[in-house]
Order: sequence, then C-alpha cells, then structure tokens
Amino acid sequence: MATRPRHSEAATLETYRVALDNAEAQPQIATIMADLGYDSSLIGEGKTLLATTRLAYDLNKTEDDETSAAYADFQLKQTDLHALYSLHRKKAKVIFRNDPVTAEQLGITGSLPKAYVKWLETVKKFYSVATTDTALQSKLGRLKISTDELEAAQTKISELETARTVYLREKGESQEATQSKDAAFAKLDDWMSEFYAVARIGLEDKPQLLEALGKTVRG
Repeated sequence: MATRPRHSEAATLETYRVALDNAEAQPQIATIMADLGYDSSLIGEGKTLLATTRLAYDLNKTEDDETSAAYADFQLKQTDLHALYSLHRKKAKVIFRNDPVTAEQLGITGSLPKAYVKWLETVKKFYSVATTDTALQSKLGRLKISTDELEAAQTKISELETARTVYLREKGESQEATQSKDAAFAKLDDWMSEFYAVARIGLEDKPQLLEALGKTVRG
C-alpha cells in the first residue's frame, strides 16, 4: 500500500472531520444524506473511524519523533566513542609498532572495520585487553593514555550499546505504529469513499453544497 505524505495525512483527516461535521450540522445536507441512509447513527460510525485513525496517526507521529531522538542519541554516542578510540588506536600503533604480538592482542593491526558490529567488536577487544593488563597500561601511559581514560571508554561502550538497544526498540515500535496507522487510514478512506459517492448523488443538483464536505466544485 502506498503511504501518503505526512502533511497529506493531516490534511485528509481535517477534510474528513469537516465533511462529517457538516453532514450533520448543515440542514440541507443532513436531510438529503439521511434520506440516503446516512443518518446520525451511520455518520457516527464514520466519526468513530475518524477518531480511531486520528489516534493512530498521533501515536505514529509520537513514535517517529521518539525514534529520531533515540537515533540522534545513538549517533552522538558512537561519534564520541569513535573519536576517543581512534586517538587511542593511533597512539597504541606507535607504542607497539615493534611488538606485533601485543598489537594483534589489542586488535590494532590491519584496517579498522566500517560495519558497526565488527567495528564495535574491535573497539571492545582493545579496551577489554587494556583494562585488564597492568603491564599494557604502563606502556600506554607513555603517550598519555591513562587508566581513567580506558575505564571511561568501557563506560562509553556500555552507553553506546544501551543507546542502540533503545533506538532499535523505538524503530520497531514506530514501524508497528505505522502499520496500525496505515490500516486505520485504509478503513477510513474506504468508508469516506462511499460517503462521498453517495453525497455526489444526493447533492447532484446542489453542487455548491459539496464544498461544505470538502469537495471543490469547478465553475
């Protein structure tokens, strides 16, 4: 199913709201539509569908906003950790340039992976080894990599993993809310399609009244 733009969804909801309200409030329209079966009871069904769709739309918008915020937080934390690790990696490469065994142990040989999971595993390996080996810490200290920095990096890793978990959860909730919203719109659109078809029949000789239902009349 094609999804209409967000601004179009809001405009559609407003058009439907005005149409259903005027189908009851405008005397001529109300009488004509009631004669064709669209009395207050049936119009009420349409309003219920509209209210349900509006709630689904608002929830989807909220979930989208929360997803955007969670992703921004995740990106910020990843950028922060990336900057710290890149500096530590460069320094460690210098310190252990003649010690391939330790360099391999720290995972600083070869190029740094770009894919998130492999990149994070490389980062975690470096700090896991560095924070548990006092001899390594002493050597890293030559280029001002303190134990406090190493421990801070471990904290940043944990915070990054938490941020990604939150982002993926929000993303899933947003996708579910989008499906619910789209399903609600599909039901409402179908109901309103028949409503407008009947209105065009009933108001065929009073085309200007269709304006009150949100339908532009040419001429």
